Amino acid sequence: MHFLLLLGVMLLSPSVATLSHYHHHELKKKVKEPPVDTTADTGSRDFTFDLYRVLASAAPGQNIFFSPLSISVALAMVSLGARSNTKTQILEALGLNVKETPEEEFHRHFLQLLQEVSQSRDDLQLSLGNALFMSQTLDLQEAFLSAMNTLYLADTFPTNFRDSAGALKQINDYVTKQTQGKIVNLVKELDPTAVAVMVNYIFFKAKWKTSFNPEGTHEQNFYVNPQTVVQVPMMNREDMHYYLHDWNLSCRVVGVPYQGNATALLILPSEGKMEQVENGLNEKTLKKWLKMFRKRQLQLYFPKFSITGSYQLEKVLPKLGIRDIFSSSGDLTGITNHSNIQVSEMLHKAVVEVDESGTTAAAATGTVIIFRSAQRSAPRIIFNQPFLIAIVLNNRVLFFGKVIHP
Repeated sequence: MHFLLLLGVMLLSPSVATLSHYHHHELKKKVKEPPVDTTADTGSRDFTFDLYRVLASAAPGQNIFFSPLSISVALAMVSLGARSNTKTQILEALGLNVKETPEEEFHRHFLQLLQEVSQSRDDLQLSLGNALFMSQTLDLQEAFLSAMNTLYLADTFPTNFRDSAGALKQINDYVTKQTQGKIVNLVKELDPTAVAVMVNYIFFKAKWKTSFNPEGTHEQNFYVNPQTVVQVPMMNREDMHYYLHDWNLSCRVVGVPYQGNATALLILPSEGKMEQVENGLNEKTLKKWLKMFRKRQLQLYFPKFSITGSYQLEKVLPKLGIRDIFSSSGDLTGITNHSNIQVSEMLHKAVVEVDESGTTAAAATGTVIIFRSAQRSAPRIIFNQPFLIAIVLNNRVLFFGKVIHP
């Protein structure tokens, strides 16, 4: 095998809750329900939760954090150059029913998504993009290169892979720039026979719609498991929160909105019910939650945390049926006429940081008047045991994870 395709997939979610001032008059604005996008999300139906279950089973007792959107886009790009069964494996894993949805429509869905994301916003930072670093000696198929440029808006860079150090610097410098310096050295080394690197990145940074008061943050117990208790900085806020209790899955769900229509879904399984929740999660359930959310007064206790997820997806995706692209039996002749080409690595890195505001204006958000007896306090929901988190924008899961040890 003289030609290998190295696929680098990365993402970043830095300071998803880096908070700023939230003025009292904002509280007087009418409350909006979390937005629900009713359009079909062709690209990744149950792929999100199928992949999560594989990642979680491979790392019991560990934090999990990844971007199903980033990985879906990367795989969709590879499918452009895949043929026969190699293509089928990718598309089926991503949830595409080729009998019902033409492949062209599938790719145009991602183009629409990229165009939506690229629109400038004042209230949150969100960028999603792609790049193709290719050897000058690699004869790419014109159709593949055109599709990468027009459907996935990919930046393309000629790269001298014979100069391994120079190629590494070129790729990693690009990633560092696109992630504002948050992820460095994504690719540690290059195979001597590498001829191309494909990169997908996603960057998300948003402010809570209503910030937490930092004076209310205190060290509290977090029960990692029955034998392990750690101290964590626990934020808290009494306010009107989106909330529901899913009795079928034995969990409670709190929706904490960001500015800019994004929402963090905090999923707290009942004691001993984490596995039941994990096994029951799917896109249909998530969409149901977004529709059923109602506002109610709650005392929310939620830890500050920072976790990183790093994954070698070539070891994971075969469990979802995507096997051929990582083996000599794969057909990637849609990328180049060279028949001896395969994906050697598929790297994925995700970072999330959650904290509260350093301002005192957030204290005003706790003064919400409701029709309750003065003696009765709002119900408490305390995230002091392992929980799940999803960051959703317009019904699309940008990030998903499990916090075992904050």
